[in-house]
Amino acid sequence: MSALDPVAVFRTEAAECLEAIEAGLLDLTHKLDDKDVVDAVFRGLHTLKGSGSMFGFDALAAFTHHCETAFDRVRKGEVPATAELVAAVLAAQDHMRALVDRPDADHGDTGQLLLAQLQAAVGETSGGAAVSAVQPAPVTVPAAAAAKTTTWRIRFSLPSNSMANGTNPLGLLDELRDLGECSVKANLSAIPPLEELVPTDLYVTWDVTLTSTQDRSAIDDVFIFVMDDMELEVEEIAGPVAQEAKAEPVAPVAEVKAEPVVAAPAPVAAAPEFKPVDAVPAKRESAAQADQRQAKAAENVRVPAERLDELMDRVGELVIAQSRLSQLASASADIALRSVSEEIERLSGELRDTMMVLRMVPVATLFSRFRRLVHDLARETGKVIELVTEGESTEVDKTVIERLADPLVHLVRNSIDHGLETPAERLAAGKSEAGTVTLSARQAGGEVIISIKDDGRGINRERVRAKAESSGLIAPGQPLTDSELLQLIFAPGFSTAAAITNLSGRGVGMDVVKKTVEALRGAIDITSLNGQGSEVSLRIPLTLAIIDGLLVRVGNGSYVIPLSAVEECLELSLEEDLRSRGRSFISLRDSLVPFLRLRDLFRTGTKPDVHQKVVVISTGTERVGLVVDQIIGDHQTVIKSMSKLHNDVSTFSGATILGDGSVALILDVGHLVAAGQQQETQMRVAG
Repeated sequence: MSALDPVAVFRTEAAECLEAIEAGLLDLTHKLDDKDVVDAVFRGLHTLKGSGSMFGFDALAAFTHHCETAFDRVRKGEVPATAELVAAVLAAQDHMRALVDRPDADHGDTGQLLLAQLQAAVGETSGGAAVSAVQPAPVTVPAAAAAKTTTWRIRFSLPSNSMANGTNPLGLLDELRDLGECSVKANLSAIPPLEELVPTDLYVTWDVTLTSTQDRSAIDDVFIFVMDDMELEVEEIAGPVAQEAKAEPVAPVAEVKAEPVVAAPAPVAAAPEFKPVDAVPAKRESAAQADQRQAKAAENVRVPAERLDELMDRVGELVIAQSRLSQLASASADIALRSVSEEIERLSGELRDTMMVLRMVPVATLFSRFRRLVHDLARETGKVIELVTEGESTEVDKTVIERLADPLVHLVRNSIDHGLETPAERLAAGKSEAGTVTLSARQAGGEVIISIKDDGRGINRERVRAKAESSGLIAPGQPLTDSELLQLIFAPGFSTAAAITNLSGRGVGMDVVKKTVEALRGAIDITSLNGQGSEVSLRIPLTLAIIDGLLVRVGNGSYVIPLSAVEECLELSLEEDLRSRGRSFISLRDSLVPFLRLRDLFRTGTKPDVHQKVVVISTGTERVGLVVDQIIGDHQTVIKSMSKLHNDVSTFSGATILGDGSVALILDVGHLVAAGQQQETQMRVAG
């Protein structure tokens, strides 16, 4: 197995860091005076700069340094955080991403233009004096204040596994010494006997007396990368105590570093000025606690996505082989073979379920991308937009998440451009100035429903019909249901925009949405109320790899119906089938449900069985029955894609291999339900 490419690892971590920075900046737009968010953004920029320099991304480190400097000034209160600063750093963050992905490319004058925007964003102090974000001007202070020094007593301890994880405590001490006159004492009392000592563990804690002109924030910056895991106590020493601490002889860091760790505990422990160290005991971890901490740090392992895909393919082949074994065992009288077959079936089912969980990722990873999009569109359109997300913990197959990103971008942009009104229009209509776009996700059976909802003006049906008639999509005056009329917006080239803008008007977005969703074996529902807004719901299967299916027979062929769509199964006798000819409805608990005869639909040319079955399937609120000859039973279905020659066959969403090696086609539930409802509409119009 080849080792991981360090640069590839850096790019992955840099992407995560940039996402965290972007999230912090977007949080800051709602509360510009939130010091915690400012600190978080500063730490992210500081981390990105340091990591970029370490891995040779010098252009990234140099550019990021200017953004870090700007936020450092905000953090220290020299300049305020403003919406212009957030927008400038967001734009700069896009350039940072480009420098990570293409460090050797020619980025032109982009960097200089962004730095000019950044300088303008922090170019005025509270007193009105111009300052530079790239080269911050020194702050002029009175001579008395400049001469003032403060003495700090610092006590800190690091986790026992710090050195094993790459943290060098001597580097932290050197940074403290750079801040001013520094006295360092090491507390070695926690070092165990030699036979119990673990060479990679850290047992030393430190007491430092620092006399410096720097403030507390400079000390915190020294420990910025280890702050979350360490124990740190900083106190200011005033008056005579400070003078006494300054006058005492100090042990230089080099002496602590040079002495053997085991040979020197007694003299250092006896140092009189640090006998009260018991007042702040160093909390040492037991071996079990250390192991637990290290295990927790190793909980997450990075695995390339292609390896998961390859593993899923192997699990799929295993499920097919297990199905064949089960079929052979059922035809055999060997009890031992049947027992082994049942055990393998159980294990393969558990492995399949585990594999499915590994591929699932929360929808939050998808929804988080739209905060930046909405922020930018609000600035571009001049509209006040609030983004609300719901059901972010809903999990979906990672492949589904990846392929839904672009369709959702089109839908969100469409809601903002066509749906939401301007602030003046909303106020005139008696609405709040801010429009709301809601992204929500929820699981329903074997599907996840992702909805994009706005509280805007709604879809103008007259304009949709007029555009459809002028484009030749429908005949003038052709009767359409409300659902069919609204579905016209997904036709290729369809747009009701009066003019082409940066957001819309070319009619190339919504048809892409429909094609992508149908390729995922999903469906689109759309509702709209004039003056109240619109909602587009995408119904997508949870996974694209392995599903539970109901295996049925129609004529001489086998077919699979996704089990998540099956509501119930009924018996349809030959006499009832003959009586229902011409109307194709069954009465199901005081409601009429249309049904399709798959034998006629597939043109099998066979006679119906005496006791046919009706499988009632549903998508949302719509139901339809499928007449089959025999229900064979449940089946773990490994989905295989159809060939390019069958792309236009909309009745089937894929195929699978049965235990005997034969092929069974997987029915496209959404298409069949739509066909059944269309048949119902036609019969009612004819009646």
